Amino acid sequence: MGKNYVWIVIKNILEAGNYNCMKDVIKIKYNADVKQTGIEAYKRYTGKKFIVAICSMIIMFLLSIIAINAGSTNIEFSEIIKSIIGNGTEVSNVVVMRIRLPRIIAAIIAGAGLSVSGCVMQNNLCNPLASPSTLGISNAAAFGANLAIIIFGAGSFRSSGSDAVIIDNPYMVTLTAFTLSMLASIVILLLARLRNFSSQSIILAGVALGSLFTAGTTLIQYFADDVQVAAAVFWTFGDLGRVSWNEVLILAIVICIALIYFMLKRWDYNAMDSGEESAKSLGVNIERVRFGGLLVSSLITAVSVSFLGIIGFIGLISPQIVRRIIGSDHRFLIPISAITGSVILLFADTIARTIIAPIILPVGAITSFLGAPLFLYILLRGQKNK
Repeated sequence: MGKNYVWIVIKNILEAGNYNCMKDVIKIKYNADVKQTGIEAYKRYTGKKFIVAICSMIIMFLLSIIAINAGSTNIEFSEIIKSIIGNGTEVSNVVVMRIRLPRIIAAIIAGAGLSVSGCVMQNNLCNPLASPSTLGISNAAAFGANLAIIIFGAGSFRSSGSDAVIIDNPYMVTLTAFTLSMLASIVILLLARLRNFSSQSIILAGVALGSLFTAGTTLIQYFADDVQVAAAVFWTFGDLGRVSWNEVLILAIVICIALIYFMLKRWDYNAMDSGEESAKSLGVNIERVRFGGLLVSSLITAVSVSFLGIIGFIGLISPQIVRRIIGSDHRFLIPISAITGSVILLFADTIARTIIAPIILPVGAITSFLGAPLFLYILLRGQKNK
C-alpha cells in the first residue's frame, strides 16, 4: 500500500468525521511501514553477505588464473587455454593438465573441505579452537603413514636423480593413513556421545590423542633407517603435487556430499549457536546433530589428509575470519567459509611453487606460516574488544 494513497484516505476520513475508521487506517499504515522496514533491514543483512561471497569467488577465480600461469616453465596463456580444451602441444598438455590444473582444483576442493569441517566442528563443540589438527585427526593420519612406510614396507624406497625420495606404493600409505585418521575420529565421536563429557573435554581429549599418535610416530621413526625416515617425513609434508585426477575426483565427491549435508543442517547449527538449552527447546536433537556433524567433518579430514598430507590452520583460521566479517549465520557462514578456505590454500600453494622456484616448498609449512600470526592477531583483537 503506497504512502500517498494512505494519506488521501486519511484526509477523506477526517473530512467525513469518521475517527474510528481513521484508527484502523493508521494501524494499517503502521503495519505497512514496519513490514517495509523489516524487508529493507533483511535486504541489508543478506546484501553484505552476498557481496562478501561474490568478492571471495572473484578472488578465487583471479588466483586460479595466476596459479595456472605460475611455475618454472613459461607457457603462454593462449597455449594454456588450448591445453585445457585439448588442442595444446605435448609439453603444455603435460604441464597444464597433469601438473598445474590438478593441484589447483585439489587446492580449491581440499581448502573448502578443511575449512567447512573446522567451521562445523567449532559449532558442534562450541569452541573456536576446534579443528582437525586440535582433535588429533591429522596426527593419526601421520602415524598411519609412518606405520605403512616403515613397518609394513609400503614398496621400496630409492633416491631419484633429483635426490627426491619416491614411495612406490602410495595407495597402501593412503589407505593406512585414512584408517588411522578414521580410528581417531571414532574415538572423538564416542567421547562426544557421552552426556557428561563437555565440549572442552573433547578438545582436551583430542590434544591428548594427538600427542599419543605423535609419540608413536617418533618411536617408529627411531627404529627406521635414513631413507625410510626421509620418505615418512616427506609424506607428512602437505603437498598438492602428489594428487592425480583420480584423487581429485574422490575428494570432489566426498566434499560435495559433505557440503550438501552441512547446508541441510544449517538451521540446526544456527540453533546450537544460541546454546544447547535453546536448541533443545526448538526441537533440535543435540546429540544426533553433533554426532552427524563430527562424523562428516572427520571423514572430510581423513580423506584430505590421506591424499595430501598434513595441511594445518585452514580449518582453524578460515571460519574465524569469515565469522568476524559476516557473523555466525550458517546459511552464509558455511559456503563463504568454503570459498575462503579455497582462497587461502590456493594462495599458499601458489607461494609455495613460486617463492624460490623451481624448488617447490611444502604447502603445509606455508599455511602454518600464514595462519599462526593471523590467528594470534584475531585472538588479540578479540581480547581487545572484550
